[in-house]
Amino acid sequence: MTVLSESIPSTTEHHAHPPRGHGFSRDRLETGFFTIARRVVIVLLLIITVFPFYYMFLLSIRPLGDVLRNPGALWPAEFDIGPYVEILLPVTDGGQGFGSFMLNSLILAGGTVAATLLLAIPGSYAVSRLRFFGRRQVSVLFLAVYLFPSILLAVPLFVFFTRIGLRGSLIAVIIVYISQTVAVSVYMLRNYFETIPVSLEESAALDGCSRLGTMWRISLPLAMPAIVSNGLWVFMVAWNEFLFALLFLVEDRDRWTVSLGLSQLTTGSLDVPTTVLMAACVLTTIPIILVFFVSERLLTEGLTSGAEKG
Repeated sequence: MTVLSESIPSTTEHHAHPPRGHGFSRDRLETGFFTIARRVVIVLLLIITVFPFYYMFLLSIRPLGDVLRNPGALWPAEFDIGPYVEILLPVTDGGQGFGSFMLNSLILAGGTVAATLLLAIPGSYAVSRLRFFGRRQVSVLFLAVYLFPSILLAVPLFVFFTRIGLRGSLIAVIIVYISQTVAVSVYMLRNYFETIPVSLEESAALDGCSRLGTMWRISLPLAMPAIVSNGLWVFMVAWNEFLFALLFLVEDRDRWTVSLGLSQLTTGSLDVPTTVLMAACVLTTIPIILVFFVSERLLTEGLTSGAEKG
């Protein structure tokens, strides 16, 4: 028995060392390839997205003579903040007055966002939760309002606000912006409210919560991602709008927006240096970027809050 046990190879020893050549793993190869490909794609997208803004900022801080001699340089030999000073200074001090333009745009965009959400949130909640005649048709009508080209509404609105004495005021422009954005906001938020389970609101009602309390404590926290993203969209629309700002505010330079200011720089009779124009573009873009990053944090918090409460 001792001889036989010594002559028979151990099964454990036979399987302890697998044959060579079996170390290749298709899953490992695919995982590595897609990991590298994902990083390459992310880097390419960052370059495509960031490079135009970087080059615009680069042109704004380089001296004009340096830009004319070597426009393709990707690093400034000298720094010059003179274009930003010229852009922000009032016209009476030899500048372009973009400080007041940005303040007017912030007032218009902030007021439009606040008023639009104040109207769209209860309206979209009512359309998604309450049952009434023509409920489905109302949503389609809200969206159809946005399909009308703005140029068709320009002349009637211009005549209307002229006759009531509001032409040239920021209030008139805010009212026009609200009429453009509230319909789409109601449609977008209505779709999101419908994804919130009705059982959550029914449970709150059983606990003695009123309809308004249910909306405030249950529905709004869960709908915060949609509300934030919708507010960001409204802000961008109001910040970049040009047609109605031109119609209502062009006669009073003190009430111009950044879009009117950029238009004046590019089409005005004065020869504006490229560095000054790029500085204006940078200042116009920065608020959008800041609002986006702030909204991104609120959007993430809203998603987390919705996950916990759901």
